Amino acid sequence: MIAASSSLNFRDGKAPEALRTIGEVSDALGIRQHVLRYWEEQFPMLRPLKRSGGRRYYRPEDIALIARIDQLVHREGYTLRGAVQALNGRTTKSITVSVAARTDSDVLAQLQTIRAKLATALAISAS
Repeated sequence: MIAASSSLNFRDGKAPEALRTIGEVSDALGIRQHVLRYWEEQFPMLRPLKRSGGRRYYRPEDIALIARIDQLVHREGYTLRGAVQALNGRTTKSITVSVAARTDSDVLAQLQTIRAKLATALAISAS
């Protein structure tokens, strides 16, 4: 499931693991904001972080889940109830696969980011 969110083109300069607002997710996936809010009510596993004022922040896992829901409902013809059942029936397998996929690609990206920051810090301290 993680691969789905990392393949999205967020053109905001944020790191792939960054939190995204409902507007950013809506624009990237082509799903209206009110639909995303409704899906939060219908899919108990979809729980973005909510900060002060009720502002939503979606994690990469949330974005991948939204992409999967969109696929089930809009491309494969599931009802919302059927999509919930399909997601619940695959929960264990999906989580195992997504954690393994995330481990390899995300760790490398995080290490490259840390390396770049360390190089910058060393260059600044040397001058």
